[in-house]
Amino acid sequence: MSAPLVVTIPHNLGQAEAARRLQTGIDGLGSNIGGVLNLEEKRWADNTLLFRVSAVSQVVTGNVQVLDKEVRLEVELPWLLRQIAERFLPRIRQEATILLEKPSSKA
Repeated sequence: MSAPLVVTIPHNLGQAEAARRLQTGIDGLGSNIGGVLNLEEKRWADNTLLFRVSAVSQVVTGNVQVLDKEVRLEVELPWLLRQIAERFLPRIRQEATILLEKPSSKA
């Protein structure tokens, strides 16, 4: 099996606020993401999201670790998806940054 795909996204929010924003954003996605990905499982354990999605008849598992100054996405990709994954890295970074930059809804 190939090495996992790892993406890091820096932030200045602190771990708790970054985790809150990601959790809120991800919970709002629903199970069908962009008509391409089907979110089959998501589970938060402390500041780590464990997930499983399916796309083009392939299953992808991974985790998102929320750290003090960065978010680290690690995904185990089947061979077929690994061949095209590099193309999607800018979009993954962009979407994660948008989730992190959304203003806080705390009053």
